[in-house]
Amino acid sequence: MKKLGFGLMRLPLMEQGDPKSTNQKLLNKMVDYYLEKGFTYFDTGYPYHQGMSEVAAKRALVERHPRESFTITDKMPTWMVTKNEDYQRFFDEQLERCGVTYFDYYLLHTLGVKNYAGTLKYGGFEFMKKLKEEGKAKHIGFSYHDKAELLDRILTEHPEMEYVQLQINYIDWDNESIESRKCYEVATKHKKPVIVMEPVKGGALASVPDEAYKLFKDYHQDMSVASWAVRFAASLKNVFMVLSGMSDYGQVVDNVSYMQDILSMNDEEREIIKKATEIINSSIAIPCTACQYCVDGCPEKIPIPKYFSLYNNQKQFGLVPAHVNYYMNLTQDFGKASNCIECKQCEQHCPQHIDIVEQLKEVSRVFDV
Repeated sequence: MKKLGFGLMRLPLMEQGDPKSTNQKLLNKMVDYYLEKGFTYFDTGYPYHQGMSEVAAKRALVERHPRESFTITDKMPTWMVTKNEDYQRFFDEQLERCGVTYFDYYLLHTLGVKNYAGTLKYGGFEFMKKLKEEGKAKHIGFSYHDKAELLDRILTEHPEMEYVQLQINYIDWDNESIESRKCYEVATKHKKPVIVMEPVKGGALASVPDEAYKLFKDYHQDMSVASWAVRFAASLKNVFMVLSGMSDYGQVVDNVSYMQDILSMNDEEREIIKKATEIINSSIAIPCTACQYCVDGCPEKIPIPKYFSLYNNQKQFGLVPAHVNYYMNLTQDFGKASNCIECKQCEQHCPQHIDIVEQLKEVSRVFDV
């Protein structure tokens, strides 16, 4: 299987800002090209696009291509489970949304200290084993957002898990909060293949500071900036698949072009990556990937990722009227940054371990004028 996976978390939209407004015609075209080039791995999730990602996958894949021509991965929303019966209910709903009778790969979604405890309490691992025994999930595993020490414990206690999905990119590789390298090494120690998510860090590594851009282009004039990030992850020996959330046709064409016959990174390229990492780290104020996990359930309906994106942009390029206008337009339909009541519900769901409450105070200081 080719190493490039089609992530269905950032689909093309008819209306920007409306995650349910999938541009199905464009998505179908992207999917057809991806399959035509010999790639087969698709990844979706229960909350993606407010539930419409799974439906879009059904329309683009199941209704238009033979089931054996692709593999599809879905995930159990562990944070939404409050009793054992919820597992079957969510799983049945996902089968219906996707229009399939089984998943090729099925994950417990975003395990960490809290969700792991809940999964143990409600029998999630037993449910996963049951799915595999029944043939409704060909392979089982989990996605993970926490420290390497806990990952080691989970894999020790649950060797039946066949693979792990980890956030790996060159910015987070040695990050002390995310511990990408350490988690990768733990998975490798347990001989569990790794599926990589966020290789381009929510698109942040596709648009880098000019100094980093020059480093990449001086070495590979014809290769995109994003390709450096994807190839960094794909070059790791224990990586089985690298997911890329593709939201337009050009991204699919670009990704396929360098992942068709991927070239592993050499030592010189790794040195360039190190230099670029230093440059980029100095320019990113808030390392948000816009995954949207923090938004669901916010009592004040604060569009946290959008505000963080505006804040990062103004820190990098300076505060301009457009930034303020974008912010004020958003506040017509959503809560202001200053409306935060500090319940910290968002922080419990943040894969990047961002101190969201404090960062919202900084956003408010800049934009609530």
